[in-house]
Amino acid sequence: MMASSYNAKDEDGHHPGSVGSGGPGAVKSKKPDNTAFKQQRLPAWQPILTAGTVLPAFFMIGLIFIPIGIGLLVTSNNIKEFEIDYTGVDMFSPCFNCSQSYSWNSTSACTCSVPFTLDQPFESNVFMYYGLSNFYQNHRRYVKSRDDSQLNGDKSSLLNPSKECEPYRTSDKKSIAPCGAIANSLFNDTLELFYIHPNGSRIAIHLVKTGIAWWTDKHVKFRNPGENNNNLSIVFQDTSKPVNWRKPVYELDPSDPDNNGFINEDFIVWMRTAALPTFRKLYRIIQKKKDNMTPTLPPGNYSLEVIYNYPVRSFDGRKRMILSTISWMGGKNPFLGIAYITVGSVCFFLGVVLLIIHHKYGNRNNNADIPN
Repeated sequence: MMASSYNAKDEDGHHPGSVGSGGPGAVKSKKPDNTAFKQQRLPAWQPILTAGTVLPAFFMIGLIFIPIGIGLLVTSNNIKEFEIDYTGVDMFSPCFNCSQSYSWNSTSACTCSVPFTLDQPFESNVFMYYGLSNFYQNHRRYVKSRDDSQLNGDKSSLLNPSKECEPYRTSDKKSIAPCGAIANSLFNDTLELFYIHPNGSRIAIHLVKTGIAWWTDKHVKFRNPGENNNNLSIVFQDTSKPVNWRKPVYELDPSDPDNNGFINEDFIVWMRTAALPTFRKLYRIIQKKKDNMTPTLPPGNYSLEVIYNYPVRSFDGRKRMILSTISWMGGKNPFLGIAYITVGSVCFFLGVVLLIIHHKYGNRNNNADIPN
């Protein structure tokens, strides 16, 4: 009798009168509901890895990835790119004197001319970049040192910027516009390109300064305070320029009201911080003339005229100018093609190895399973 009374349970698995049995003072049971999901009775499928399924998968990945990688690599190699360093570290560099004498506190600009030669013609549109090395735009405090509300045209933030901009928040008891370390370190070298004709004349290459920023940045994230871009000097009259700037923000491009102030595209491009310490940013576009069969940049001698405003010697940085064409996959970057070829080759190689192992030892295991 004792055993039978001890084993008596209700339908929920509880002893009569125990906690959770539904009696007086009972506590709700912690047992999961009797559903397929909570009781893990949902239908499931588990693949059985056999030689008949694994080997074709390896070979298919290899046969698909390798041609894709070859195509990407060939496309990347067809992109023409030319790079020249104009930092002026070498004593014999044309910009050596500028690199040694110029600093943020210099009152006058230093100019230098860097000659170079293009061996191949550059077709279609040519994109001109400036590049910096050893510049850590990804530093946490540097990335946070900005006021997005101010950059979006908010008038209250214009006169009272975010504290994240410290120590570049105020100057001479006025708010700085634009505030923060990112804006304060704006790249301000001026680069001009000249083609040296065989007869000795210099032909200026037309550089387009608009269309270099992302559309969303230009039309959504960055706006000038007020509705009229023609009176920016009045809008920014109660603000101060960044410490390292030579001119206020409303004089970045006074000849073009749609490219001045916070919506200046050189400024917008700089404010999109880079992830790595060595990076490049779009500076200008050299557009190919319509119905013109001549290359955008023919082979020959050129001269890069630099107004040296941006010192990099303090952080052992390097500056360079890059000319590049693009393709449907963007700029020159062989990494993606190499990655596809590597993965495809490894899979194909593993497929061959596993096929040999299966052919050598598979029949032996099958024979061992057959009863005598």
